[in-house]
Amino acid sequence: MKLSRLKVFIVGNKKPYWGGKYFIFVKLTSDNGVIGYGEVYSASISPESMKIVIEDVFDRHMKNEAPENIELMFRRVYSSGFSQRPDPTVIGAFSGLEMACLDIIGKSINKPIYSMLGGCMQDRIRSYTYLYPLEHHDKEKFWASPDMAVESAIEMLNKGFTAIKFDPAGPYTIRGGHQPSMVDISLSIEFCNALRKTVGNKADLLFGTHGQFTTSGAIRLGKALEKYNLLWFEEPIPPDNIDEFKKVSEAVNIPIATGERHTTKSEFASLLKNGGVSILQPALGRSGGILETKKISAIAEVFNAQIAPHLYAGPIEWAANIQLATSIPNLLMVETILTGGDFHLKLIKNSIKWENGFIHSPKSPGLGIEFDEDLASQNQYTGNKLHLEMQEDACNYQRHLD
Repeated sequence: MKLSRLKVFIVGNKKPYWGGKYFIFVKLTSDNGVIGYGEVYSASISPESMKIVIEDVFDRHMKNEAPENIELMFRRVYSSGFSQRPDPTVIGAFSGLEMACLDIIGKSINKPIYSMLGGCMQDRIRSYTYLYPLEHHDKEKFWASPDMAVESAIEMLNKGFTAIKFDPAGPYTIRGGHQPSMVDISLSIEFCNALRKTVGNKADLLFGTHGQFTTSGAIRLGKALEKYNLLWFEEPIPPDNIDEFKKVSEAVNIPIATGERHTTKSEFASLLKNGGVSILQPALGRSGGILETKKISAIAEVFNAQIAPHLYAGPIEWAANIQLATSIPNLLMVETILTGGDFHLKLIKNSIKWENGFIHSPKSPGLGIEFDEDLASQNQYTGNKLHLEMQEDACNYQRHLD
Protein backbone atom coordinates (compact mmCIF):
# COMPACT_ATOMS: atom_id res chain seq x y z
CA MET A 1 0.00 0.00 0.00
CA LYS A 2 1.41 3.38 -1.05
CA LEU A 3 0.31 7.00 -0.61
CA SER A 4 -1.18 8.15 -3.88
CA ARG A 5 -3.27 11.35 -3.75
CA LEU A 6 -3.73 14.46 -1.61
CA LYS A 7 -6.62 16.88 -1.29
CA VAL A 8 -6.60 19.97 0.95
CA PHE A 9 -9.76 21.53 2.42
CA ILE A 10 -9.62 25.11 3.71
CA VAL A 11 -12.84 25.40 5.68
CA GLY A 12 -14.25 28.66 7.03
CA ASN A 13 -15.39 28.37 10.62
CA LYS A 14 -18.85 29.57 11.66
CA LYS A 15 -19.52 32.54 13.93
CA PRO A 16 -18.56 33.17 16.67
CA TYR A 17 -15.39 31.47 15.34
CA TRP A 18 -14.38 29.57 18.48
CA GLY A 19 -11.41 27.52 17.36
CA GLY A 20 -10.17 30.04 14.80
CA LYS A 21 -11.31 31.65 11.57
CA TYR A 22 -10.66 28.57 9.46
CA PHE A 23 -9.46 24.97 9.55
CA ILE A 24 -7.01 23.23 7.20
CA PHE A 25 -7.86 19.58 6.63
CA VAL A 26 -6.00 17.07 4.47
CA LYS A 27 -7.25 13.94 2.77
CA LEU A 28 -4.82 11.22 1.71
CA THR A 29 -5.80 8.31 -0.50
CA SER A 30 -3.71 5.17 -0.87
CA ASP A 31 -3.20 3.34 -4.15
CA ASN A 32 -5.70 0.71 -2.99
CA GLY A 33 -8.37 3.27 -2.12
CA VAL A 34 -8.08 3.64 1.67
CA ILE A 35 -8.72 7.24 2.79
CA GLY A 36 -7.22 9.04 5.77
CA TYR A 37 -7.81 12.53 7.16
CA GLY A 38 -5.66 14.95 9.12
CA GLU A 39 -5.53 18.58 10.22
CA VAL A 40 -2.75 21.14 9.95
CA TYR A 41 -2.52 23.75 12.71
CA SER A 42 -0.19 26.30 11.16
CA ALA A 43 -1.24 29.91 11.40
CA SER A 44 1.74 32.03 10.36
CA ILE A 45 1.02 32.23 6.61
CA SER A 46 -2.20 32.47 4.62
CA PRO A 47 -4.17 29.24 4.21
CA GLU A 48 -3.68 29.32 0.45
CA SER A 49 0.08 29.64 0.95
CA MET A 50 -0.09 26.86 3.52
CA LYS A 51 -1.86 24.67 0.98
CA ILE A 52 1.15 25.02 -1.32
CA VAL A 53 3.48 24.04 1.56
CA ILE A 54 1.36 20.99 2.34
CA GLU A 55 1.34 19.92 -1.30
CA ASP A 56 5.09 20.36 -1.57
CA VAL A 57 5.77 18.35 1.60
CA PHE A 58 3.54 15.55 0.33
CA ASP A 59 4.91 15.49 -3.23
CA ARG A 60 8.53 15.80 -2.16
CA HIS A 61 8.68 13.55 0.88
CA MET A 62 5.62 11.30 1.11
CA LYS A 63 4.00 10.49 -2.22
CA ASN A 64 4.39 6.82 -3.25
CA GLU A 65 5.73 5.98 0.22
CA ALA A 66 4.15 3.33 2.44
CA PRO A 67 1.93 5.13 4.99
CA GLU A 68 3.44 3.16 7.88
CA ASN A 69 6.91 4.61 7.25
CA ILE A 70 6.26 7.53 9.58
CA GLU A 71 9.80 7.71 10.97
CA LEU A 72 11.37 7.85 7.52
CA MET A 73 8.98 10.52 6.27
CA PHE A 74 9.42 12.59 9.44
CA ARG A 75 13.20 12.56 9.04
CA ARG A 76 12.91 13.60 5.42
CA VAL A 77 10.70 16.55 6.35
CA TYR A 78 12.67 17.52 9.46
CA SER A 79 15.91 17.51 7.49
CA SER A 80 14.50 19.10 4.33
CA GLY A 81 16.74 21.67 2.71
CA PHE A 82 19.59 20.99 5.16
CA SER A 83 17.47 22.26 8.08
CA GLN A 84 17.26 19.58 10.82
CA ARG A 85 15.58 21.94 13.27
CA PRO A 86 11.99 22.64 14.38
CA ASP A 87 10.02 24.60 11.79
CA PRO A 88 6.38 25.15 12.82
CA THR A 89 5.19 25.67 9.24
CA VAL A 90 6.83 22.66 7.58
CA ILE A 91 6.33 20.43 10.61
CA GLY A 92 2.74 21.70 10.80
CA ALA A 93 2.19 20.45 7.25
CA PHE A 94 3.69 17.09 8.13
CA SER A 95 1.64 16.86 11.34
CA GLY A 96 -1.66 16.83 9.48
CA LEU A 97 -0.36 14.48 6.80
CA GLU A 98 0.97 12.12 9.48
CA MET A 99 -2.46 11.94 11.14
CA ALA A 100 -3.90 10.96 7.77
CA CYS A 101 -1.27 8.23 7.36
CA LEU A 102 -2.13 6.73 10.73
CA ASP A 103 -5.84 7.04 9.92
CA ILE A 104 -5.20 4.97 6.77
CA ILE A 105 -3.23 2.34 8.68
CA GLY A 106 -5.88 2.08 11.40
CA LYS A 107 -8.64 1.67 8.86
CA SER A 108 -6.65 -0.96 6.94
CA ILE A 109 -6.30 -3.13 10.07
CA ASN A 110 -9.70 -2.12 11.53
CA LYS A 111 -8.19 -0.75 14.74
CA PRO A 112 -8.11 2.69 16.41
CA ILE A 113 -4.79 4.52 16.14
CA TYR A 114 -4.19 4.19 19.87
CA SER A 115 -4.05 0.41 19.49
CA MET A 116 -0.76 0.98 17.63
CA LEU A 117 0.57 3.31 20.35
CA GLY A 118 0.45 0.90 23.27
CA GLY A 119 -3.30 0.44 23.54
CA CYS A 120 -5.93 1.95 25.79
CA MET A 121 -4.89 3.55 29.09
CA GLN A 122 -8.28 5.15 29.78
CA ASP A 123 -11.79 4.55 28.49
CA ARG A 124 -12.83 8.13 29.09
CA ILE A 125 -10.83 11.33 28.97
CA ARG A 126 -11.24 14.35 31.20
CA SER A 127 -11.85 17.54 29.22
CA TYR A 128 -11.80 21.27 29.86
CA THR A 129 -13.04 24.32 28.00
CA TYR A 130 -12.49 28.04 27.89
CA LEU A 131 -15.26 30.11 29.38
CA TYR A 132 -17.09 31.48 26.35
CA PRO A 133 -19.97 34.01 26.28
CA LEU A 134 -23.46 32.60 26.76
CA GLU A 135 -26.20 33.46 24.30
CA HIS A 136 -27.43 36.51 26.24
CA HIS A 137 -23.97 37.95 26.93
CA ASP A 138 -22.43 40.99 25.26
CA LYS A 139 -19.61 39.26 23.41
CA GLU A 140 -17.38 42.34 23.46
CA LYS A 141 -17.72 43.04 27.18
CA PHE A 142 -17.61 39.39 28.25
CA TRP A 143 -13.82 39.07 28.33
CA ALA A 144 -13.47 41.78 30.98
CA SER A 145 -16.51 40.85 33.08
CA PRO A 146 -16.07 38.61 36.13
CA ASP A 147 -19.88 38.49 36.53
CA MET A 148 -20.41 37.10 33.03
CA ALA A 149 -17.52 34.67 33.56
CA VAL A 150 -19.26 33.39 36.68
CA GLU A 151 -22.48 32.80 34.74
CA SER A 152 -20.56 30.91 32.08
CA ALA A 153 -18.71 28.91 34.74
CA ILE A 154 -21.99 27.84 36.38
CA GLU A 155 -23.24 26.65 32.98
CA MET A 156 -20.04 24.65 32.41
CA LEU A 157 -20.25 23.10 35.87
CA ASN A 158 -23.83 22.08 35.18
CA LYS A 159 -22.66 20.36 31.99
CA GLY A 160 -20.14 18.33 33.99
CA PHE A 161 -16.82 20.11 33.42
CA THR A 162 -14.29 19.76 36.24
CA ALA A 163 -11.85 22.32 34.82
CA ILE A 164 -12.38 25.71 33.15
CA LYS A 165 -9.97 28.17 31.55
CA PHE A 166 -10.09 31.96 31.29
CA ASP A 167 -7.63 34.70 30.26
CA PRO A 168 -8.42 38.23 31.53
CA ALA A 169 -4.79 39.40 31.70
CA GLY A 170 -4.68 41.90 28.87
CA PRO A 171 -3.43 42.10 25.30
CA TYR A 172 -0.92 39.92 23.50
CA THR A 173 1.04 41.94 21.00
CA ILE A 174 3.73 41.56 18.35
CA ARG A 175 6.09 43.49 20.64
CA GLY A 176 6.92 40.52 22.85
CA GLY A 177 6.76 40.55 26.62
CA HIS A 178 5.52 43.54 28.61
CA GLN A 179 4.77 44.39 32.21
CA PRO A 180 1.09 43.86 33.07
CA SER A 181 -0.85 47.02 33.78
CA MET A 182 -2.33 47.46 37.24
CA VAL A 183 -5.77 47.14 35.64
CA ASP A 184 -4.78 43.75 34.18
CA ILE A 185 -3.49 42.56 37.54
CA SER A 186 -6.56 43.76 39.46
CA LEU A 187 -8.96 42.35 36.86
CA SER A 188 -7.18 38.99 36.98
CA ILE A 189 -7.57 38.96 40.76
CA GLU A 190 -11.28 39.79 40.43
CA PHE A 191 -11.79 36.91 37.97
CA CYS A 192 -9.94 34.41 40.15
CA ASN A 193 -11.70 35.52 43.29
CA ALA A 194 -15.18 35.38 41.75
CA LEU A 195 -14.61 32.06 40.00
CA ARG A 196 -13.04 30.35 43.00
CA LYS A 197 -16.00 31.42 45.16
CA THR A 198 -18.34 30.05 42.50
CA VAL A 199 -16.74 26.68 41.75
CA GLY A 200 -15.28 25.96 45.18
CA ASN A 201 -13.71 22.50 45.02
CA LYS A 202 -15.90 21.34 42.12
CA ALA A 203 -13.50 22.41 39.38
CA ASP A 204 -9.92 23.38 38.68
CA LEU A 205 -9.22 26.90 37.49
CA LEU A 206 -6.82 27.23 34.56
CA PHE A 207 -5.34 30.70 34.12
CA GLY A 208 -4.59 31.36 30.47
CA THR A 209 -2.18 33.91 29.11
CA HIS A 210 -0.62 34.09 25.65
CA GLY A 211 3.06 34.70 26.24
CA GLN A 212 2.52 38.42 26.66
CA PHE A 213 4.67 39.15 29.71
CA THR A 214 8.30 39.69 30.52
CA THR A 215 9.75 37.29 33.06
CA SER A 216 9.41 39.79 35.90
CA GLY A 217 5.95 40.81 34.69
CA ALA A 218 4.79 37.19 34.73
CA ILE A 219 6.17 36.80 38.23
CA ARG A 220 4.34 39.92 39.44
CA LEU A 221 1.05 38.63 38.07
CA GLY A 222 1.59 35.05 39.18
CA LYS A 223 2.43 36.03 42.76
CA ALA A 224 -0.84 37.98 42.93
CA LEU A 225 -2.81 34.86 41.93
CA GLU A 226 -1.15 32.17 44.05
CA LYS A 227 -3.79 32.14 46.79
CA TYR A 228 -6.50 30.94 44.38
CA ASN A 229 -4.93 27.48 44.03
CA LEU A 230 -4.86 27.54 40.22
CA LEU A 231 -4.04 24.30 38.43
CA TRP A 232 -1.85 26.10 35.93
CA PHE A 233 -0.40 29.41 34.75
CA GLU A 234 -0.39 29.02 30.95
CA GLU A 235 2.37 30.36 28.69
CA PRO A 236 3.16 33.38 30.90
CA ILE A 237 6.14 34.43 28.74
CA PRO A 238 6.85 34.31 24.99
CA PRO A 239 7.43 30.76 23.70
CA ASP A 240 10.90 31.52 22.36
CA ASN A 241 12.22 32.34 25.86
CA ILE A 242 12.60 28.71 26.91
CA ASP A 243 15.30 29.38 29.53
CA GLU A 244 13.10 31.97 31.28
CA PHE A 245 10.27 29.57 32.16
CA LYS A 246 12.37 28.20 35.00
CA LYS A 247 12.67 31.67 36.59
CA VAL A 248 8.89 32.05 36.57
CA SER A 249 8.39 28.56 37.96
CA GLU A 250 10.86 29.09 40.80
CA ALA A 251 9.24 32.39 41.82
CA VAL A 252 5.54 31.51 41.46
CA ASN A 253 3.75 28.71 43.32
CA ILE A 254 1.51 27.73 40.40
CA PRO A 255 2.35 24.92 37.93
CA ILE A 256 3.57 26.32 34.61
CA ALA A 257 1.94 25.00 31.43
CA THR A 258 2.98 25.72 27.85
CA GLY A 259 3.40 24.18 24.43
CA GLU A 260 0.73 25.23 21.93
CA ARG A 261 3.35 27.15 19.91
CA HIS A 262 6.19 24.66 20.29
CA THR A 263 6.98 21.85 17.89
CA THR A 264 8.81 18.49 17.95
CA LYS A 265 10.46 16.66 20.82
CA SER A 266 13.50 18.94 20.51
CA GLU A 267 11.69 22.02 21.81
CA PHE A 268 9.59 20.15 24.36
CA ALA A 269 12.64 18.37 25.77
CA SER A 270 14.31 21.76 26.26
CA LEU A 271 11.28 22.99 28.20
CA LEU A 272 11.50 19.96 30.49
CA LYS A 273 15.29 19.92 30.94
CA ASN A 274 15.28 23.53 32.09
CA GLY A 275 12.92 22.56 34.89
CA GLY A 276 10.34 25.29 34.52
CA VAL A 277 7.38 23.50 32.94
CA SER A 278 5.39 20.67 34.50
CA ILE A 279 2.40 20.56 32.12
CA LEU A 280 2.93 20.30 28.35
CA GLN A 281 0.24 21.47 25.92
CA PRO A 282 1.20 20.21 22.46
CA ALA A 283 -1.10 21.06 19.56
CA LEU A 284 -0.90 17.89 17.49
CA GLY A 285 -1.46 19.70 14.21
CA ARG A 286 1.81 21.54 14.82
CA SER A 287 3.89 19.45 17.24
CA GLY A 288 4.85 16.80 14.68
CA GLY A 289 1.79 14.59 14.61
CA ILE A 290 0.59 11.74 16.78
CA LEU A 291 3.73 9.59 16.91
CA GLU A 292 6.05 12.55 17.54
CA THR A 293 3.79 13.73 20.36
CA LYS A 294 3.73 10.21 21.79
CA LYS A 295 7.52 10.56 22.05
CA ILE A 296 7.10 13.97 23.68
CA SER A 297 4.75 12.36 26.20
CA ALA A 298 7.30 9.65 26.97
CA ILE A 299 10.03 12.24 27.55
CA ALA A 300 7.64 14.07 29.87
CA GLU A 301 7.19 10.87 31.92
CA VAL A 302 10.88 10.94 32.77
CA PHE A 303 10.44 14.44 34.20
CA ASN A 304 7.22 13.54 36.05
CA ALA A 305 5.33 15.99 33.82
CA GLN A 306 1.81 15.66 32.45
CA ILE A 307 0.25 16.19 29.03
CA ALA A 308 -2.80 18.38 28.33
CA PRO A 309 -3.22 18.53 24.52
CA HIS A 310 -4.12 22.01 23.31
CA LEU A 311 -7.03 22.70 20.96
CA TYR A 312 -7.84 25.92 19.21
CA ALA A 313 -8.46 24.32 15.86
CA GLY A 314 -10.93 21.99 14.18
CA PRO A 315 -12.35 18.55 15.00
CA ILE A 316 -9.73 16.40 13.27
CA GLU A 317 -6.95 17.74 15.50
CA TRP A 318 -9.34 17.10 18.38
CA ALA A 319 -9.71 13.49 17.21
CA ALA A 320 -5.92 13.12 17.03
CA ASN A 321 -5.59 14.56 20.55
CA ILE A 322 -8.07 11.96 21.78
CA GLN A 323 -6.16 9.07 20.16
CA LEU A 324 -2.98 10.21 21.89
CA ALA A 325 -4.75 10.88 25.18
CA THR A 326 -6.26 7.40 25.21
CA SER A 327 -2.81 5.82 25.01
CA ILE A 328 -0.61 7.74 27.46
CA PRO A 329 -0.23 7.21 31.22
CA ASN A 330 0.67 10.82 32.05
CA LEU A 331 -2.45 12.47 30.65
CA LEU A 332 -3.89 15.37 32.63
CA MET A 333 -6.82 16.34 30.39
CA VAL A 334 -7.61 17.52 26.88
CA GLU A 335 -9.04 20.81 25.67
CA THR A 336 -12.43 20.99 23.96
CA ILE A 337 -14.34 23.80 22.29
CA LEU A 338 -17.21 23.81 24.81
CA THR A 339 -18.68 20.29 24.51
CA GLY A 340 -17.29 19.83 21.02
CA GLY A 341 -18.54 22.87 19.11
CA ASP A 342 -21.65 22.89 16.92
CA PHE A 343 -19.93 23.30 13.55
CA HIS A 344 -16.96 21.20 14.64
CA LEU A 345 -19.23 18.27 15.43
CA LYS A 346 -21.17 18.63 12.20
CA LEU A 347 -17.92 18.35 10.24
CA ILE A 348 -17.34 14.91 11.77
CA LYS A 349 -21.00 13.86 11.86
CA ASN A 350 -21.03 13.85 15.69
CA SER A 351 -18.65 10.89 15.74
CA ILE A 352 -16.85 12.00 18.94
CA LYS A 353 -18.93 11.45 22.06
CA TRP A 354 -18.64 13.96 24.92
CA GLU A 355 -20.63 13.31 28.09
CA ASN A 356 -20.67 14.93 31.54
CA GLY A 357 -17.19 16.40 31.37
CA PHE A 358 -15.51 13.45 29.68
CA ILE A 359 -14.85 12.17 26.15
CA HIS A 360 -15.46 8.51 25.41
CA SER A 361 -12.38 6.86 23.96
CA PRO A 362 -13.29 5.88 20.38
CA LYS A 363 -13.68 2.28 19.23
CA SER A 364 -13.94 2.90 15.47
CA PRO A 365 -10.83 2.36 13.32
CA GLY A 366 -8.26 5.02 12.54
CA LEU A 367 -9.03 8.42 14.02
CA GLY A 368 -12.50 7.15 14.91
CA ILE A 369 -14.35 9.87 12.99
CA GLU A 370 -16.50 10.23 9.89
CA PHE A 371 -15.56 13.39 7.98
CA ASP A 372 -18.25 15.27 6.04
CA GLU A 373 -16.48 16.30 2.83
CA ASP A 374 -19.62 17.85 1.39
CA LEU A 375 -20.05 20.18 4.37
CA ALA A 376 -16.36 21.06 4.27
CA SER A 377 -16.53 21.87 0.54
CA GLN A 378 -19.64 24.01 1.03
CA ASN A 379 -17.86 26.18 3.59
CA GLN A 380 -14.64 27.13 1.84
CA TYR A 381 -12.78 29.98 3.57
CA THR A 382 -12.80 33.14 1.47
CA GLY A 383 -11.34 35.69 3.90
CA ASN A 384 -7.85 37.14 4.04
CA LYS A 385 -7.20 36.95 7.77
CA LEU A 386 -4.84 34.54 9.49
CA HIS A 387 -6.12 31.86 11.85
CA LEU A 388 -5.12 34.01 14.84
CA GLU A 389 -3.67 37.51 14.89
CA MET A 390 -1.86 39.68 17.42
CA GLN A 391 -2.27 43.40 17.88
CA GLU A 392 0.52 45.84 17.00
CA ASP A 393 -0.35 48.44 19.63
CA ALA A 394 1.50 48.26 22.94
CA CYS A 395 -0.26 47.61 26.23
CA ASN A 396 -2.40 50.59 27.23
CA TYR A 397 -1.37 51.64 30.75
CA GLN A 398 -3.95 54.45 30.85
CA ARG A 399 -6.89 52.08 30.47
CA HIS A 400 -9.38 52.11 33.34
CA LEU A 401 -12.40 49.92 33.98
CA ASP A 402 -15.66 51.41 35.22
